Order: sequence, then structure tokens, then C-alpha cells
Amino acid sequence: MADRQVMRNARVFDSVSGTVTAARQIVIEGDRIAAIVDASASVDAAQVIDAHDKVVLPGLIDAHVHVVAASHDLVGLAQQPPSMVVAQSSQILRGMLRRGFTTVRDAAGADYGLQEAVARGLFEGPRLFIAGFPVSQTGGHADMRPKGVRMREMFCSCAGLGLIGAIADGVGEVRRAVREQVRNGANQIKIMAGGGVSSPTDPLEGTQFSIDELRAACEEAEAANLYTMAHAYSPRAVTRAVQAGVRSIEHGNLIDAATARVMKEHGAYLVPTLSTYQALSNEGARLGWSGEMLDKLAMVQQRGIESLQIARSEGVPIVFGTDLLGHMHDQQSGEFDLRTQAMSPVEALQSATIVAARMMRQEGQIGELVAGAWADLLIVDGDPTQELSMLTRPETGIRLIMQAGRVVVDRMAQAGERVN
Repeated sequence: MADRQVMRNARVFDSVSGTVTAARQIVIEGDRIAAIVDASASVDAAQVIDAHDKVVLPGLIDAHVHVVAASHDLVGLAQQPPSMVVAQSSQILRGMLRRGFTTVRDAAGADYGLQEAVARGLFEGPRLFIAGFPVSQTGGHADMRPKGVRMREMFCSCAGLGLIGAIADGVGEVRRAVREQVRNGANQIKIMAGGGVSSPTDPLEGTQFSIDELRAACEEAEAANLYTMAHAYSPRAVTRAVQAGVRSIEHGNLIDAATARVMKEHGAYLVPTLSTYQALSNEGARLGWSGEMLDKLAMVQQRGIESLQIARSEGVPIVFGTDLLGHMHDQQSGEFDLRTQAMSPVEALQSATIVAARMMRQEGQIGELVAGAWADLLIVDGDPTQELSMLTRPETGIRLIMQAGRVVVDRMAQAGERVN
């Protein structure tokens, strides 16, 4: 990575306004953007990248991933040696980065060590924001013990990896569980506020945790200058979580207009994850999912697009997320196709850039091309304000990927299109 680079002839996507500028020059010093200047300005640089009047985007953000989810079998995954989990995660991380996702928010599973390995360059992957273990009540969405198993603990979680929950009941236990995630380096706290599709014992439309427990989780997160993200589907579960102080609702497929208005009133964000339902609907039966789980899956898939339409009409900010498992991670970019059934291409792109950055409290750092931000840039074919095929087919549509000033993928140089 050169200390000073300039990207010339770059049509910059302004993620705040949703527009593309005329040709500019992006000046990069080290791992940060130093300035964006007119095409005619004189800029000295050790290295020049010619964008050839193509559009330049901020690096993409996926705000709901599980980078340790190398398998759809979460119980089996929890029983694997941590070394194997990490080895498989390295491949998942590399794939995400090469699809243009330079930052991801892990929605439980990854730990500080994996985050640090990426930060030090030991693994090639997106910048990681971690949640640690998800906090779950007994019998909640992250309590993976099957019916009839009476032991308190079933899995060894000493390595800090995996999607099993930190089981907590009562305000005191919830506070302790959140504090433990904070101690272990969490950037956000994940709490299970309602039932789920893949869990064995909880109804999808049910609520989890008392209001006092939910508030305790949010209070502890805010005390550490963090925020809480909540898994929830039903109007009742979403409303209770938001009123308790949760900042982002994960999934939210069953919301109605009244719930969306409560979210808007409290400044909450919605993080739909449409691609995981499509992937699982195609493969759930083959993967051995029970009839009950497949019925829950059908319900949330049917309501997914409608939930985006409701949130959008009520002014709830919508953030890009995928929630894919195992070999289905390869379908990450397909989320853009699903979202454009309910959103414009610009809105879908903003959900994966500036809106995600705002939710994560990372404005000025990621999700926008401004001075001082990380030098995360994509050069793409076509006009992403009109359609997003260049992102749904990243292997051909994304011509260059830069993360923190380092070129990760350069298909332009391979094709002889750019000059250094």
C-alpha cells in the first residue's frame, strides 16, 4: 500500500444525497481519504489509479452476518473445535470482502480474537464489529438445547466462538450477561426479544424477556457507550424491544404500520434479512429442517417484502443485512435484488452504506466517501442509481475493491484498463 495515492477520473457516489458527481479526484493518504478535489486540481501522488470515469462507491456494509456460521447446523457447529471454526470463518470473511463488503456487523458468534486477526491482516476480510454471545432467556431463540434436555449447560463456550446464547433470566443475570459481552470486547449487544425460525422450542410470534430485563440490557449497553440490537419478528416483540431502548430490530418480518410508527418515534432502525429466507426455502427440507421450522420459515418469507414496504412508508430507516449460514453465504449479494422489489436502487444502496453507518454510529468513518473516512472504495460498472446488477454480480460488475487504502481486487489492471 502506497503512503499517498490518487484515484483520478472518479465519478463519486454521494451516499447522503444519493447522487453521482462529475469526475473528481480522490486523494488517499495511508488508510484514509485525505480529500476529494476537482478533476482539474493538481495533485502529487506516489501512485495513480485511473477510474476511467466509472462510478466509485463507498465500501459496502452488511449489518447482519454470522462469520462463524460455516454450517446451517448450529448445534453441530457449537461442538466443533474452535480451531476448525476459525479456519472455516477465514474463508467466509474472504468471500465477503471480495463481494465488496469492506465492513460487516457480526450479529453474534465472532469474538475479539477473530476481529483482531482481521485488523492485523492475518485474515483477509471485512472490518468486523462484534456482538459476542447473544443474550437469551431460558428457552429463548439462542437456547439451542433440544426439548427434554434438562442440564443448564450443553456446550463448551470457553473459546468465545459460536452462535449459542448466553442464557440469562432475571434483571441481575441479564446485566451480568451484557457486562460479560462488554468485557470481551463487544461493539454492540445482541438480545433475543422474540421467537425465531431455527430455534427448537420458541413460538415465532412470542415475546421473550420481561420489559425490565429488556431495559436492563439496554441500560448496560448504553453505560458502556454501546447499543442493543434485538432479534424480533412480531409487532408485540418489536414494540416492547423498541420501547425498552433497543436501537435496531433484526428481521422484523411481521411488523404492521402501528409498530413501524413506534419504531420511527423511538428512532429505531430495521435490519431485514431477506436473502436467508430465500436460501433456506430452497434448501430447508434437504437440510433436514422439521416441518414446524419450515412452516415458520414460510410465514416470515411471505411477509418479508411487505415489512420493507411498511417500514419505508412510515419513514423507518432500513439497513442492509443478510443473516446467511454455511454454503449459503455465497448468496449475500442477492439481497440487493430482493430489496429492489420494495425500494429504489438508491435506497437499497444507501441501506448498505450511509444508513448502516448511522445505525452503527460510524458516520464519517464508513459508508461515505468524505475526508477522514476509511479509504474503502469500489469502482463499478454502470450507474448504481439506476440499477444494481453490478453489485448482484460482483465478480464482473465490481472492477476494483480497496479496503483501508489497500487494493484487494483489481480487475481493471487485469484487463489493462487502469494506469499506475
